[in-house]
Amino acid sequence: QVQLVESGGGLVQPGGSLSVSCALSGSRFDIYRMGWYRQAPGKQRELVATVTSGEGTNYADSVKGRFTISRDNARNTVYLQMNSLKPEDTAVYYCNAYMLTLAHTPINYWGQGTQVTVSS
Repeated sequence: QVQLVESGGGLVQPGGSLSVSCALSGSRFDIYRMGWYRQAPGKQRELVATVTSGEGTNYADSVKGRFTISRDNARNTVYLQMNSLKPEDTAVYYCNAYMLTLAHTPINYWGQGTQVTVSS
């Protein structure tokens, strides 16, 4: 069974830093892309950052320059370092893994989410 387990969420003051991590287990296919999405109350889930197996990264405009995503391909683990946090960053953060089978069938997996709250 494929599982993605997030850790590292919590409460932080504006301007502070926080890191979250996500470890995937049970995958039978190579992971093409891993990333982080977030969802605030009453809002759509949105992309935060992704990293491909080739180490290419993509960031939402709202987090560029503040967040850094990294990936350990050997351990199927993705990290998100969040600096200069703002109250607008408050959301449930979800880990995502995007895979392709040998038949080129896409498969998406999601973690259960971890709460990040930025408040004074």
